[in-house]
Amino acid sequence: MRIGKINRSTNETKVDVEINLDGTGNAQISTGVGFFDHMLKLFAAHGLFDVKISCAGDLEVDAHHSIEDIGISLGAAVKSALGDKRSITRYGTFFLPMDETLALVSLDISGRPFLVCDTGELAPTIGTFDTELVEEFLRAFAFNAGLTLHVKILYGKNSHHKVEAIFKALGHALRIAVNRDDKISGVPSTKGVL
Repeated sequence: MRIGKINRSTNETKVDVEINLDGTGNAQISTGVGFFDHMLKLFAAHGLFDVKISCAGDLEVDAHHSIEDIGISLGAAVKSALGDKRSITRYGTFFLPMDETLALVSLDISGRPFLVCDTGELAPTIGTFDTELVEEFLRAFAFNAGLTLHVKILYGKNSHHKVEAIFKALGHALRIAVNRDDKISGVPSTKGVL
């Protein structure tokens, strides 16, 4: 099994993350931010990853530090779990419809971190969740996992649906990319490294 574990402590947060890329979608999430817990559970369920995340953060300030540090830690855990990246599919793309919304997530486990994020207009908050933190999480996750990550809402109106569609599509796209392919004997790159 491909498992990554990260423990990260700063003056702002204490984050513990474990991910099993060959799991069944089991999620144990406790970040102190209810909506974000829900999004991470959806990511795990749709990616079929077993994920444990706990975070004790300075939520009295706001959720920014917690969500960014979870992105850093989860990304690092994915990178660790991938190991030498031998025989992975490498690329994953998924379109996900949710009611009136259509989301696209496309990624490359390239080792060259990059994020293109176009969510369109979002309400400033969903419940108490600051929607600016969606992009902050995605950036931290992509840069620490070593992903080229493109996220786009093609259309939609409801902010909850848009964000939920992104996290579900991210799970699906990453599941496709980390899958092993028996036809690939080494690292899936003509350069020989990722």
